[in-house]
Amino acid sequence: MRSVSSDDLEGLALLRDRVPAPMRVAAGEYGYDSFYFRRMLEAGAVDVLQADVTRCGGITELLNIGSLCAVHSIPLSAHTSPAIHAHACAAIARLMHVEYFHDHARIEGLLFDGVLQPAHGTLRPDEDRPGLGLTLREADAAPYER
Repeated sequence: MRSVSSDDLEGLALLRDRVPAPMRVAAGEYGYDSFYFRRMLEAGAVDVLQADVTRCGGITELLNIGSLCAVHSIPLSAHTSPAIHAHACAAIARLMHVEYFHDHARIEGLLFDGVLQPAHGTLRPDEDRPGLGLTLREADAAPYER
């Protein structure tokens, strides 16, 4: 078994051409700016572009990446951290899904009030809470300070 790095655009494109339907190739979660994602899309390397708001330059850059997905007619998958991604992803037309890893959601729930809970497979931003809707529970976070 061999793996293909998300930096190996030629290898990803080759894989994309050869995987059986309905399998899709997704990559990009380690990308840090829209230029990285544009190169990936122009190479035809993925069926689904994956971005992580905590790595790609924040919410503004995530929205730019969402625009690239729209231009290329490629869906976007947000990589983990559902509490951070849900609000920004509500503005991305080509959003396919927000990955929901139990360990990330568990940690968010340990430290923040306002963490979104999925209902029937859907996360919906709480319009009654400002910003990302999160409030740090400082007393719960204190044991993790250095």
